Amino acid sequence: MTQTPRGFDPHDPNSPNGASPTRSPGAADQYPEAADVPAGSAEAGYTTGVPAGGTDLVSGAPAAAAPAPIEEPARTGRPETPAPAPEPRQVTRAGMVWAAVACALVVLILLIAFILQNQEYVQVKFFGLQGSVPLGIALFIAAVGGGVLVAIAGAARIIQLRVAAHRERVSRQAGTGTRKR
Repeated sequence: MTQTPRGFDPHDPNSPNGASPTRSPGAADQYPEAADVPAGSAEAGYTTGVPAGGTDLVSGAPAAAAPAPIEEPARTGRPETPAPAPEPRQVTRAGMVWAAVACALVVLILLIAFILQNQEYVQVKFFGLQGSVPLGIALFIAAVGGGVLVAIAGAARIIQLRVAAHRERVSRQAGTGTRKR
């Protein structure tokens, strides 16, 4: 593991030790012949891992030409403006309906699997009525009955809130002297 000297900026050509983005600090001092050789070239001893004219050691395919080095854009004195942030996704009614339908289909598939796996007949008694029904169907009927009771209670509360809001609107309009129909 190598350590970067303090104050070293690889993008600043005026950084200590004459460092530049293309060569390591002090390379020209240690190896004068390396001063004119661009970093990453085959002459500098850095290759792509595939011998020239040879084959790739991993895939055995013929070696392709070495990729061109990636050059950094020229730095200007002013800082780059950041790219605009992507727009947040808009939640639409169609999207919400699609998600609800997808969830309902998953629940329906699970429900069908439950009913098909519970085909044993059971005795059901309700207020003097009695009969034999498959277990899956009996539990499904019980779940639907519970859902209907919850829906009735929710509808009653919604109606109660709407009536209260209507009364408040009427009393506010009567207080101002204007009445809307």
